[in-house]
Amino acid sequence: MASFFGFGGSCDIDIKFENESSLNRALLKNEQDVEEKLVLFTGNDTVEGEVSIKLHKGKKLEHIGVKIELIGQIEFMYDKGNPYEFTSLVRELEPPGELTADKKYDFEFAAVEKAFETYSGTNVRLRYFLRVRITRQYTSNIQKVVDFAVQNTTVEPEINNSIKMEVGIEDCLHIEFEYNKSKYHLQDVVIGKIYFLLVRIKIKHMEVVIIKRESTGSGPNMYNENENVSKFEIMDGAPVRGESIPIRAFLAPYNLTPTFKNVHNKFSVKYYLNLVLVDEEDRRYFKQQEITMWRKDLKFIPATTGGSD
Repeated sequence: MASFFGFGGSCDIDIKFENESSLNRALLKNEQDVEEKLVLFTGNDTVEGEVSIKLHKGKKLEHIGVKIELIGQIEFMYDKGNPYEFTSLVRELEPPGELTADKKYDFEFAAVEKAFETYSGTNVRLRYFLRVRITRQYTSNIQKVVDFAVQNTTVEPEINNSIKMEVGIEDCLHIEFEYNKSKYHLQDVVIGKIYFLLVRIKIKHMEVVIIKRESTGSGPNMYNENENVSKFEIMDGAPVRGESIPIRAFLAPYNLTPTFKNVHNKFSVKYYLNLVLVDEEDRRYFKQQEITMWRKDLKFIPATTGGSD
């Protein structure tokens, strides 16, 4: 778990979630791009546990308050010093005074709304964390931060239309392609067909690419970052008129997220299916179609293997 200690050296702070050893974990990359096992919560789960403050031998600690905060925050990699907090809850643990012995405090944030999933992208992170802070008057504060993960499942869409489109180059190429639906859960399978109605160029191969587009900012200051999540080669060699090529692409092996649309006017994450044809002169022809991703089931490490790290 991510943690940060302030200067001072007077004590150690520990944060434990209630029944932590039995809670499931989720894998999430931190800002160093290293995967961490974070305790997983969903929806309006209550976040509760215990804070322990252990004084160093022979030390006492004067302070002007001890508190714990639950923070939901959006951070931009290019502006880390100015995060945007969309959730901020505070519980006072200790009024101003002096700590002369080790102390433990129970905390509870009941039925906290966690509408947005934890997300770690190329240029933006959405994170949730607990922060214990011991405020001191004449010297630096002491604090510790522990991140946790959030995932939210979604009800299956009532309307899920198929995708049908035509691609053509006048007198050279005319194809129709069809995908069985436009909304996919994260462990779904993309099923479709490509129909060749006219082929007068020498096609070498064809592939379907899943593209993830992360957009940050808004208006003229919007920046898009595209990532090719996966490529599926669906044809190698020249097709003939009347030929039909099936598509079957499994999504489960890939690190996909739900579609995020304009989260607090800060960022969006969208997905596209990109059909690409390459001819013998390596010219590329493509047609892109946006799809919606949603979470049907939680993706987690069971508590029995997650440990308490």
